[in-house]
Amino acid sequence: MQELTSNQEESALIELEKDDEPPSEPPCPAPRLVKEGLPRYSRSIVFKKPRNINKDAIQRTRAFRKRFFPEVADKDWNNWHWQVRHRICSQSQLKRFLRLSAEEENAFTCLDTKIPLGITPYYMSLLPEDIPEHPLRRTVVPTLHEFFKMPGEENDPLGEDTHSPVHGLVHRYPDRVLLLLTDFCAAFCRYCTRSRMIGRGTINAGGARLEKAFEYIRNTPAIRDVLLSGGDPLTLSDARLDWILANLRSIPHVEIVRIGSKVPAVLPQRVTPQLVKMLRKYHPLWMSLHFTHPDECTPETYKACRMLADGGIPLGSQTVLLKGINDNKETMTALVHQLMKMRVKPYYLYQCDPVTGTGHFRTPVEKGIEIIRSLRGHTSGYAVPHYVIDAPGGGGKIPLMPDYVVGKTADEILLTNYEDKIFSYPLSEKHNENRPDL
Repeated sequence: MQELTSNQEESALIELEKDDEPPSEPPCPAPRLVKEGLPRYSRSIVFKKPRNINKDAIQRTRAFRKRFFPEVADKDWNNWHWQVRHRICSQSQLKRFLRLSAEEENAFTCLDTKIPLGITPYYMSLLPEDIPEHPLRRTVVPTLHEFFKMPGEENDPLGEDTHSPVHGLVHRYPDRVLLLLTDFCAAFCRYCTRSRMIGRGTINAGGARLEKAFEYIRNTPAIRDVLLSGGDPLTLSDARLDWILANLRSIPHVEIVRIGSKVPAVLPQRVTPQLVKMLRKYHPLWMSLHFTHPDECTPETYKACRMLADGGIPLGSQTVLLKGINDNKETMTALVHQLMKMRVKPYYLYQCDPVTGTGHFRTPVEKGIEIIRSLRGHTSGYAVPHYVIDAPGGGGKIPLMPDYVVGKTADEILLTNYEDKIFSYPLSEKHNENRPDL
């Protein structure tokens, strides 16, 4: 297995930085002399391997490749096209790698009515063969639980279809739209909000459909922010993404473009120097990445996030709270700490949407509030995400947080901190009443 960063990739990224240097800010040469005991600047610092990297993932992937893909060269394994072509998409393929439980085995009797199966070989290498309850395995391998509809569940719980003036475009908030580019993902999550359309072939990146979406955005000056999602936009080719971003950037009132993707977690090989160089042309560009569990934070994922961040793309994470997968403070703390080391800001912690067949994934809302309380004050503020519920019916994201106000008097408000200690804060209006005239 190749090292986290090859010399060839380092050189390519350095050349990208040279090529794209702003003309008004010429590159500053390294100083010829060492001043005041400071070490000479070296670009190699940028490519320093992260500390506490997931060495278990390295060993698992190495053993997996030796067992199942012994003849596959590194250059093929690390090629995203090869990974997509060799996705595990059927029960017979899945049985080659995993011993299926009864719940997993029987799910395939009627899987054609649900989200298709799709797992990249890379992500499969992270799944244990004999542990059906393993967190990553539960997120991508179907079970019988998907065929039970709980009260309140809907196929389109967020009302996206009712807020869609153009096929594949959702306009819920006044100043921003969601543009679905494709219904294809490198790996299909079993709790997906868009299970009604994912993998069906009804959303594609064809020019005729997208031209209608671009025209709607052009004719709606209030739209200043476009979120590209799907499916996964990064499963499209560089050329197609380039065309889409160029069209959006040609619209004067579009200020921000965002891309939502799980590729760095399930197909990190997709993040290449060529992709980063193309994306850099369209700043300000932001990216929302989907991470579920610290086991996804592998050397390959570190490398993908580093390349994107080095390309000047701010990275945020959107995590879905999932029962038995990440719904405890130890797992969530480990995840947000890994994300911070990958230069990814933990942004949202979502309550699992009430999509048909996802009842076994949902936790009580109190669990999410409890986890936020366990993070606040016990880790960096940057590492604490916003806990939100995406309101059913299209109401938008509603933040929830622990209630730190425990009382109020005429003169002060009483607050509790992360240690459950009580503090008082003087009310400003009372203070202003008693302030002498100046």
